[in-house]
Amino acid sequence: MAATLGTGSLESICEGLRSGDLSSEALTQVCLDTIQNQDPFLNAITSTNPGSSLGLARAADIRLKKGERGVMLGIPVVLKDNFHWTGLPVSNGSKITRSYIAHYDATVVKRLLEAGAIPIAKANMDEFAMGSSGEYSAFGPTRNPWDLSRVPGGSSSGSIVSVAAGYAPFALGSDTGGSVRLPAGFCNVTALRPTYGVLSRYGITAMASSLDQVGPVARTASGVAAGFSVMTGRDALDSTSIDLPGTERLVGLKPASLKGLRIGLPKEYFGEGLDPAVRSIVENAVGVFEREGASIIDISLPHTSYAIDTYYLICTSEVSSNMSRFDGVRYGARKPADSLADMMAETREQGFGEEVKRRILLGAFCLSKGYYDAFYLKALKARTLITKDFLEAFEKVDLIATPVSPDVAFPIGEKTLNPLAMYLADAYTVTTPLAALPCLSMPGGFTNGLPVGVQLIGPALSDVNLLEAAHAFQQLTDYHLQTPPNLN
Repeated sequence: MAATLGTGSLESICEGLRSGDLSSEALTQVCLDTIQNQDPFLNAITSTNPGSSLGLARAADIRLKKGERGVMLGIPVVLKDNFHWTGLPVSNGSKITRSYIAHYDATVVKRLLEAGAIPIAKANMDEFAMGSSGEYSAFGPTRNPWDLSRVPGGSSSGSIVSVAAGYAPFALGSDTGGSVRLPAGFCNVTALRPTYGVLSRYGITAMASSLDQVGPVARTASGVAAGFSVMTGRDALDSTSIDLPGTERLVGLKPASLKGLRIGLPKEYFGEGLDPAVRSIVENAVGVFEREGASIIDISLPHTSYAIDTYYLICTSEVSSNMSRFDGVRYGARKPADSLADMMAETREQGFGEEVKRRILLGAFCLSKGYYDAFYLKALKARTLITKDFLEAFEKVDLIATPVSPDVAFPIGEKTLNPLAMYLADAYTVTTPLAALPCLSMPGGFTNGLPVGVQLIGPALSDVNLLEAAHAFQQLTDYHLQTPPNLN
């Protein structure tokens, strides 16, 4: 059964549960055993509650025996450790909140539980979701199952590795500037960043509120669609939440017809800095669409060169605001001191890691008197121009295809002392959050035994179309079926 989970899709596991060939309790126990055996090497998990998970699995088995059917009923899932799940820590990968216990469920977690899904673990992450490599965690770095000497990508490192290593068939991460897409590309799984607002953010620790989104993860586009289907819908607890059209197509996802589909290739994503092997793999993937009747159209997104600067100015400004709540007064760690001001300073000095401190300081500078207009306001104007680029492009094309990252997963420690080099790993993923667009990462091939991801971008609220296009691609290729060598 371990091999079935490690190499199987969510859909095949769901079918096994429905037919009675699998029980949710046995499946959950296998998942927990896999974590126990594999995670000392991968460090993807921060906490588990086996008693609670097995109890939920037994309840799911009862529902299954009564004839109830659902795409997530009895399915084990892993949650990034910035999601609230009652009774477990919400560490955010940080010393300052590593002992904070959730007293309620995030809306998306509540909807998964109502659908009968079985949360089995909380996943390691870059501290407060600030990182592109999975190295900035108080629990230590997560490792890539394809090569333990390399990063898995971040910040949703543990969630992605949990699916790639067969801990669970489905996971939730969050994506602010590429935090599910980048590691999905590095680890050969499929991950979606939905249109901003489509999934509720209630109960998820805020990093940059105008950019954060929930990111569902599975081996396949159809697996992502299954989990996505039970979480969508407006939420009264999140004023930014919106409804998504076409959700009825998510269950039993059908491949898109590729004949006549117009796919744009932005020249700015295929220039200097892109590894030639990655470029070749992405072009080969686009060729799969073209052979099935899609039209490939060269396009330009001229303000792409401003994306990294724009993203990090806006992101760090919002980080500076959101992180102010972690002051040792209301919750989380507290370091004793002689005065309130000293207590706050000491708590934050000892509780936050270096990357979080760096972003808080950058954001505070951007928002300070005399610099607001020069930096933050200018970034907002650039954000509008980047959004306009996409709007004009989607008058000519239906989807846009790009690399997920300029390179494959890099060695652990290679970029931690060079923040700028680390930030540039996000060069192809930060534009879409600025424009509030849906996008996904899907397996596109391999170079030197390491996975390469392909990113598909669509217009606002085209999430279902994106998943159908990715599903069509996965019906024509087998890259998504490949698993790390030690799992075979």
